[in-house]
Amino acid sequence: MSELEVLIQKLCPDGAEYVPLSELFFTRNGYTPSKSNPEFWNEGSIPWFRMEDIRENGRILRDSSQHISEKAVKSQVFPENSIIVATSATIGEHALVTVPSLANQRFTYLVLKEQYQDLFDIKFLFYYCFKLDEYCKANLNQGNFASVDMKKFAKFEFPLVPLPVQQEIVRILDSFTELTAELTAELTAELTARKKQYEYYKRRLLDDFDAETISFNKICNNVFSGKNKVRLADEKYPVYGSTGIISTTNIPAYSKEQILIARVGANAGFVHIANGEYDVSDNTLIVDLKDKVSLKYIYYQLSSMNLHQYAKGGGQPLITAGQIKELKIVVPTLEKQLEVVSILDHFDALCNDLTSGLPAEIEARKKQYEYYRDKLLSFKVKT
Repeated sequence: MSELEVLIQKLCPDGAEYVPLSELFFTRNGYTPSKSNPEFWNEGSIPWFRMEDIRENGRILRDSSQHISEKAVKSQVFPENSIIVATSATIGEHALVTVPSLANQRFTYLVLKEQYQDLFDIKFLFYYCFKLDEYCKANLNQGNFASVDMKKFAKFEFPLVPLPVQQEIVRILDSFTELTAELTAELTAELTARKKQYEYYKRRLLDDFDAETISFNKICNNVFSGKNKVRLADEKYPVYGSTGIISTTNIPAYSKEQILIARVGANAGFVHIANGEYDVSDNTLIVDLKDKVSLKYIYYQLSSMNLHQYAKGGGQPLITAGQIKELKIVVPTLEKQLEVVSILDHFDALCNDLTSGLPAEIEARKKQYEYYRDKLLSFKVKT
């Protein structure tokens, strides 16, 4: 029998009483001070939290990316160890804020009432709010803008179990959270190392030639923009855009494997391959190669040349067909091209296996953690 099971059997064998959120916490929404008043924002020292802070720094928050001044505070800041819960826009997120703070209007603050402060471990309540997140997503107001039904929100209940039980659950979940984070970091580091290794060997293979450097236009028939503007749902043929398939069509324009290069926008210069029967959007360049070269070899060369560096323009960077035709490229014998392609295809497959395996492994660990957390936080109702 685990330590937790012993504590439950000893201290709350008959289950737990449940306390409504409205009885347990003071609740109030955050707000955004006027951006037009510089006195509210200049040299501010009070943390002001947004959803971006959770995304960037996790669910235990000690500081924010933006701060406000004391002049921006309407009455008083929320105390340390308050919980913020997203009740509009991005529903189903929460965090424990360990410093006095404010947040924007998307968050509702939960401030533990004084009469319950000796009965609850705030970290236990923080973990239990993962259940509140799911409850919020299931209890929304009907309308164009996502928001939680606050009457139902107030009725959500928290289990009042003895402090030693809460503290043991917090200890277990803290440990499991740390282990999960360490594993994720290790897997991410492994992926990064493999990618760097792959890029290094790819660059070595593509540079290590006693071969002529020629103009790109000598190995291609043409470089031109796609023309597709009509896209339909659930049709047979894919429509390729700047970084891959973006839609479908019922009339294919091409049936030849070709290299595509993103022509405009933030992805300008991204290189990929289209095959089968398909069409291509007008924000993407099509490279029609001559038969004397390996398409896959040219793809590897172009993808390693950082074509985005040639994009011109501020808001909408642009690469032209003329720029691509003027590129200088190393082209060894066809035999050598095919040898390089064989090696790089093998490296690419290994890297892709790891890339696809990493999210799956992380997702599996996440689901395992969520299942375990849910089991730990489930108590029968005391009768």
